[in-house]
Formats: sequence, C-alpha cells, structure tokens
Amino acid sequence: MTFIAKLARMNPSESEFVDRMGLVMERLGTTRTMGRLWGWLMICDPPHQSLTDLATALGVSKTAVSTVSRQLETAGMIERVPTSARGHHYRLVGGGWAYAIKVQLKAMQLSLDTLDFGLSVVDEARTTQRAQVAETREFFAFILHDADEMLHRWEEYRKRSS
Repeated sequence: MTFIAKLARMNPSESEFVDRMGLVMERLGTTRTMGRLWGWLMICDPPHQSLTDLATALGVSKTAVSTVSRQLETAGMIERVPTSARGHHYRLVGGGWAYAIKVQLKAMQLSLDTLDFGLSVVDEARTTQRAQVAETREFFAFILHDADEMLHRWEEYRKRSS
C-alpha cells in the first residue's frame, strides 16, 4: 500500500476526530477545513505532510489545503518542514495556540487605541454614548490585562508539567 493510499483510508475514529475538530474550529470563527486540517496534523503519522497528502487525507482540493495552510502558518500554528523533494511539508508548531492568542491580543490593543480616540470624539455632554465607549474600552483593557496574566500562568504551568 502506498503512503497516499494509507492516508486516504483514515480509520473511522480518526475521521470522526478530524471532523469534530472541524466543527470546533468553525465555532471559534475559522473554517471547518482549517479545523479538519489542524485535527489531522495533530494525529497523522508521519507528523509532517505534503499538501497533496493533506488534500488526499481530508478529501478536499489541494487549493483549499494550500489556502488554509498559509493561514495557519501565518498564525504561527503550523510550519513548513524542509524536504529533499520538491514541494512543502507541514507540521504543527508547539505552543501554536498561545502564539495565536498573542496575535489576537495585539489586534485587541489596536481596539483600545480606537476606543481612546472614540472617547476624544464624544463630548462630555453625550453621557450615554460616552459611557458606552468607556465601558467597552474598560472591558478590552481588562481582557488584555487578564490575558497577559493567563498566558504567563500557562507558560509556568507548561514548565512545571514538562
């Protein structure tokens, strides 16, 4: 049996896990294909796969896998693996979720800057509107502060668990 043929026959439990990860990631705001790719890369053997291998295993087009792979690579959740053959192989990156959260937190920091600007735009007489902008700003500031502490605790937890 060729490697590709082996991949195309994901066992039923693996297939269910991959499909469930697709649903999980879809609920988190990404695509089902991204979740399925992520799920497969968590459990596949070998742990690095070419775009063709991934497309075959997941039953989707190579173009779809290429697009999702680039997105996951940009998010720091997967990486390209050097190969002697032409083409790219991909594998998961340790700590990918923490990195992805940090990227999202940077975007939230930009939200704070925008909300600060909003407070400068809404004059003091518009108390209801100003209160809405201020509450949103306070919420984002709280989340950013708490998330930094949570990520620090996560890193400490991982060190102790290793």
